[in-house]
Amino acid sequence: MAGLLSNFRNTMILSVILALIMIVSFGQVHGHFDGQFWQAVFRWMHVFFGILWIGLLYYFNFVQIRVMPAIPAELKPAVSKYVAPEALFWFRWAALCTVVAGIGLASLRGHQYAAEVFTFGFAGGYGPDDRGYTLMGIGIYLALIMFLNVWGVIWPNQKIALGIKEADADAKAKAGRIAMLASRTNTLLSLPMLTAMAMYQTLFG
Repeated sequence: MAGLLSNFRNTMILSVILALIMIVSFGQVHGHFDGQFWQAVFRWMHVFFGILWIGLLYYFNFVQIRVMPAIPAELKPAVSKYVAPEALFWFRWAALCTVVAGIGLASLRGHQYAAEVFTFGFAGGYGPDDRGYTLMGIGIYLALIMFLNVWGVIWPNQKIALGIKEADADAKAKAGRIAMLASRTNTLLSLPMLTAMAMYQTLFG
């Protein structure tokens, strides 16, 4: 067992296999591999990739960005060359997969639901019963803004700051600051976004 757990790849493969067994078991207990079952599958993917995405966002902001100034200059290249690029790989692709799974989930819940949340409840008119869609819609668009921030601002500037893309020292410093501010923006938006997602699912289903 220790040999298995010491290998990250094998650990994750086994975890996925166990999760798939659980997913199939839920389908069998549910009695149907129907639309509702696939909603559950997409919600599972949405949650998993969301945890990976936001977890890495919080790692960058709670740990790396705050601690980097205190790291001795001779040790900083290890973070910039090895840790940050690897974390950014999982960070940006987790963001994409979270959004794709979320859109898939909204679509599986039906055209009417998707139309309502993406229009803040204004599809087909707006009434008191549509206010939940408004709050959920806010959460969805905050997540989309965060996703676009990852791919359109953070990653392009991090490539410069980390030396993945050639640039002079001034350009690297400027890019690093832009990436940091964009990451902080996503941290700012993350709690309202998560609030919308969690509260809507609990109160409105």
